Amino acid sequence: MFKALTIAGSDSGGGAGIQADLKTFQELDVYGMSAITAVTAQNTLGVQGVQPISKEMIAAQIDAVAQDLGVDALKTGMLFSSDIIITVAEKIRHYGWNKVVVDPVMIAKGGAPLLQQEAVTAVKEKLLPYAFIVTPNIPEAEELTGLRIQSEADKIEAAKKLISYGVKNVIIKGGHDENTNESIDLLFDGKDSYTFTSHRINTKNTHGTGCTFSASITACLAKGLSVYESVVIAKRFITAAIEADLELGSGHGPTNHWAYKRKAGITV
Repeated sequence: MFKALTIAGSDSGGGAGIQADLKTFQELDVYGMSAITAVTAQNTLGVQGVQPISKEMIAAQIDAVAQDLGVDALKTGMLFSSDIIITVAEKIRHYGWNKVVVDPVMIAKGGAPLLQQEAVTAVKEKLLPYAFIVTPNIPEAEELTGLRIQSEADKIEAAKKLISYGVKNVIIKGGHDENTNESIDLLFDGKDSYTFTSHRINTKNTHGTGCTFSASITACLAKGLSVYESVVIAKRFITAAIEADLELGSGHGPTNHWAYKRKAGITV
C-alpha cells in the first residue's frame, strides 16, 4: 500500500487544493492523507475568503500522519504564510522525507493571492532546499527567480536558478506560454532537460490543474517510479482531465479527475 500526504489548503468547491490532491491520489491507486493549512470559501467564480490554520495545528496533523501511517511521498500546495512554510519545512527535515514535491501556489485561477508576499522569501530559503521536485508555472517561476520567461532557453535559465536554491528537479509548466497551440512543460534535473508536449485545449475550465499535476507526480513517486516516468504519467493525467470537461459552475470550472482511468488504453 503506497501512501501520499498533501499539505495544502482546502477548496470548498472541490476543484483544487487537498480535494483535488486526494481525488488524484485515489485515481492513481495511492492512499491519500492530508494536513490542511488553510480553509477557503471558494467556487469556480473565485475565492471569497481564506482562513489560515494555526501552525501548531498544522504541525499536529503532520505528526499524526507521520507517527502512525507513514509517508512514501508528499506534496505541498497553498502554504499561505512564512510561519506556515517554516513549520512545514521543519517537519520535512525532522522526518527526513526526501520525496517532496513543492507546488508553489501563489495566485488562484481567478486572480486572488494565495501566498502572502513576504512568504515568497520563505519558500526560496526555507522550503525549496528540501524539494525533490518543484512545479511552478511560468508566472510562479518568474516570481521565484526574478527572471523573465519567454522561451525554452529562458525556462532553462530559470530552472538553473531554482536548482541553485537546493531543488533537485524543476518542472516549469507551459500552460501560460503565449502564441502557441501547444503546452510544453520543461523538466530539468540539474544536468539534462526534457520537454513534454501536449496540444493546447481551448477551455476556461482549468481550475486545479497545477494541484492535480503535482499530485499525480507525487502519487507516482510514492509508488517508486522515476522522476521522468512520473512526469510522463502526470502529463497524460492532467491532459485527460482537461479534455473531459465537466462543465461545472459559471467561472473557471474544475478538471475531470476520473478521465485518465476511463480513457481507453491507458494503465498505471
